[in-house]
Amino acid sequence: MARILIVDDEEHIRTLYTLELEDEGHQVLALETGKDLPTQIDRFHPEVVVLDIKMVDVSGLDVLQEVRDKYYDLPVILCSAYGSYKGDLKSIAADYYVVKSSDLSELKEKIRSALETNIPAE
Repeated sequence: MARILIVDDEEHIRTLYTLELEDEGHQVLALETGKDLPTQIDRFHPEVVVLDIKMVDVSGLDVLQEVRDKYYDLPVILCSAYGSYKGDLKSIAADYYVVKSSDLSELKEKIRSALETNIPAE
């Protein structure tokens, strides 16, 4: 299936997302920080990134801008426990926005959509 990069500072979220997505056949790399994310992207070559917004050491919105500067066509799904970030001007650079939940139906749907619409560069 797909290579999915998860970036979230909460261990239980990383574990939940990893287990659920691996059960669906995806290869998952879960990171607790967005620092130096371009290096991780270069190593793992994800087809989609699931990025937390509010992390202890770095803003997910700043990391999103870093990703967009170097990998403009890499699908990014912002995840947050707070729906208020959806209106943040910086968040419009993301392909999708999902409010965190223990029910991963919406996240999985956004991942499917991102994978279906992303045409890899040759």
